[in-house]
Amino acid sequence: MTFKKDKLTVNIYKTRTEMGLAAAEDIAACMKKLLSEKGSVNMCFAAAPSQNDVLESLLSMPLPWERVNAFHMDEYVGLKKEDKQSFGFYLDEHIFKKVPFKAVYYVADYGLDYAKILEDNPFDIMCLGIGENGHIAFNDPGVADFNDPLRIKLAKLDDVCRMQQVHDGCFPTFDAVPEYAYTLTVPQMVSAKYMFCVVPAATKADAVYNTLNLDVTDRCPATVLRTHENAFLYCDADSAAKLTKDEVK
Repeated sequence: MTFKKDKLTVNIYKTRTEMGLAAAEDIAACMKKLLSEKGSVNMCFAAAPSQNDVLESLLSMPLPWERVNAFHMDEYVGLKKEDKQSFGFYLDEHIFKKVPFKAVYYVADYGLDYAKILEDNPFDIMCLGIGENGHIAFNDPGVADFNDPLRIKLAKLDDVCRMQQVHDGCFPTFDAVPEYAYTLTVPQMVSAKYMFCVVPAATKADAVYNTLNLDVTDRCPATVLRTHENAFLYCDADSAAKLTKDEVK
């Protein structure tokens, strides 16, 4: 099922597997289109279990990864990319070390100096998810700023965001989750030419509902997707469960 909410294209599938494959097929088609027009593309990836299905599907496709520069969007302060609970490590395990990228850039290697890398490499494709509190990257409510002048910043994580990391199995307890992280800002994220947002599971049902139904403000950061000309949202039946039949007509 596909429908529009403002400028955002919403796609709903019965299962996570179908959702991940459909998103991967669209991302692959976008990559090929852009690479027919330019020598290389810049892609940014989210690091979360919600992205497992789409990344697995992408890896099954014969794509020209050697013409792709890879980036990731956020990282805990104090963790190195080699640390098992870091986002850099997740992406290494799920895609960065699985295919021959032209280059891979890690937040942990640069900190706030990542801004210079971002300035020199405008994003073509953004692959992201939505947090339980409606965040994108670590732009939580209260941290997100739709007019942020920065490309990357230091963010204090709210309690819902930190608890999600426990729900995702990334940390054993709430207190073990770091309080601060580096995150791409909202303007940096929406500067991408294309945004592919993959959001499965019942734990994200409220976030999906709010993204599509609340006013577009930084109180629900993911609502910004509805302002982007080339943004696509992919849900499974569980994450779309709170949408009414009228909404998805």
